Amino acid sequence: MDNKMTSGEIAKKAGVSQKAVRLYDEKGLLKPSDYSEGNYRLYDNEALLVLEKIIALKQIGFSLEEIKENLVGSGSKSILETLQEQIDMMEAKRYELEKAVKRIKAVIARSNGEPDWDDVADILKNMQVDQNKDAGHFYALDHSKGELDWFIKIYRDLKLKEGERVLDLGCGYSKVWRNSWEEIPENVCIDAYDLRGSWADDFEKFVEENKSKLSAGTSVNLCFSDIEDEATWKQIKSEDKYSMILLHYVADVLKNPEAVMKNISSVLSDDGFASISTYGNVPRPHYNFWYDVFSELEINKAPLDKGLAVYEQAEKESKAVLDKYFSKVEEVKLPSPFSFDSIDDICKDLLTCIPNEEAFIASNRKKLNDYFAKKLENGDVLIPHDGGFWRVRK
Repeated sequence: MDNKMTSGEIAKKAGVSQKAVRLYDEKGLLKPSDYSEGNYRLYDNEALLVLEKIIALKQIGFSLEEIKENLVGSGSKSILETLQEQIDMMEAKRYELEKAVKRIKAVIARSNGEPDWDDVADILKNMQVDQNKDAGHFYALDHSKGELDWFIKIYRDLKLKEGERVLDLGCGYSKVWRNSWEEIPENVCIDAYDLRGSWADDFEKFVEENKSKLSAGTSVNLCFSDIEDEATWKQIKSEDKYSMILLHYVADVLKNPEAVMKNISSVLSDDGFASISTYGNVPRPHYNFWYDVFSELEINKAPLDKGLAVYEQAEKESKAVLDKYFSKVEEVKLPSPFSFDSIDDICKDLLTCIPNEEAFIASNRKKLNDYFAKKLENGDVLIPHDGGFWRVRK
C-alpha cells in the first residue's frame, strides 16, 4: 500500500474536490488502483496522472463523455484528430459569442441607453438576419478555393451600366457594392434601404469613408426605413423609376413578400429588371450531385426526395406570385462549386439537403466514408452549390 492515496489525498494533490473524484470514478474515467481494509478507494501515481489529464481536458472544453471515448477509453480517433475537432467546436462557439456581443452592443448603442423590449426584439432579429448571411458568405469563402468572391460574381453578372438608377432593398452589409466599389461605373445612383439596427449602419460608415473613391457622378444613398412599410414605398414612388432593383437574401424573411413584389413592379422602369434571390430558388445541381452518389451506393433516396419537395413547393408558390406582377420571369444560376477536403465536412454538406436526418446519415456513414475516402485520395471533392436568382421584367 506504499505511495497509495485516498480519494481526499489525490483530490488535494490535483486541486479538485473529492466529489469530482467520485464522479470521474462513476463515469469510468478514473479507477482506483486498490482498496483499503475498510474498502476505501486508493489511488497510485498513475491514477494521479490520469486525473490531471482529465482536469486539463475539461479546462479546454471537452465533456466527460468525449474524454472517456477519445482518450481514456478505446476511441478510434487519434489525439491530434480529437484536439482538432475541439478547436473547430470552440472556434464555432467563439464566433457565436462574438455575434451575441455585437448584437447586445448594437441594442445599447441604438436605443440611446433606454432600450425598449420591442425595439430590442426588432434589432436582434435584424442583426440575426445579417449575421446569418455573413456566416454563409464566410462558409462559402472557406470552401470556394480558387473561385472568384461570390459577391463579385453577383456584381459582374448584374452588368451595371453607366447612368443606371439602382434600388437596393434590404441592403445590409452591402458586399455586392463594397467588394466591387471602384468598378461601379460613372453617373450611377444607388438608393439603398434597410433598417437601423441592421449592418446597413456599418455600410453607412463605409460609404462616408470611401465616397471619394467612387467614379465621377456616382452616388450611394442610405435610406433607413422599413421596406414593408407603405410610407417607405410612398417615398420611393415619388422618385424616378429604377432600371435595376435588388432584393437579395431578404425575400425569405419578409412578412408579406407579395406586397413587396407588387411595389417593386410599380417602381421598375419598362426596360429595367429586378434581381431577387432566396425566394423559392431550388438548388437542383446540389441535389443532383447527391442523387448520383446515392444511386451509386444504393442508398435510399427518400430523404433527398423529401428535402427537394420542400424547395419545389416553395418555387411553385413563389413563381406564381412573380407571374402576377411581371411579364417575364426567368431564373439565373451562378455556379459556385464548394471544395471539401474531409468526409465530416462532406456529410455536413449532405445535411443541408436532408435537414434533421443525422440518424439516416449515421446509418449510411460507412458507405459514404469508403466512397469519399477514395475520391479524396485524388484531391478535394467538388460539390455544386449554384446560387439562384429570379430576373424579372415588366
